[in-house]
Amino acid sequence: MTTTSKWYEVYKVALLETDWSKMDERIQAAEAAIQERKIEFDLNHGGSLDENLAITDAIRSLGVLKTEVAAWASREKEAS
Repeated sequence: MTTTSKWYEVYKVALLETDWSKMDERIQAAEAAIQERKIEFDLNHGGSLDENLAITDAIRSLGVLKTEVAAWASREKEAS
């Protein structure tokens, strides 16, 4: 995998976002880019092992980030 893969760049933007109100949008964009890449895998026999492992890690990290965003959103609702 090259670090210039589209999915990786979009994923990196999601991880580096500091504005909680934009996180959900960034996560959705990263998930969509990863899904696009997985569709490409279907066309080219699955991609490299390294990229597959990186995507698995990215999906796991996005799941953790989603949990954190949900907790933030819940706190925001309680505060208002």
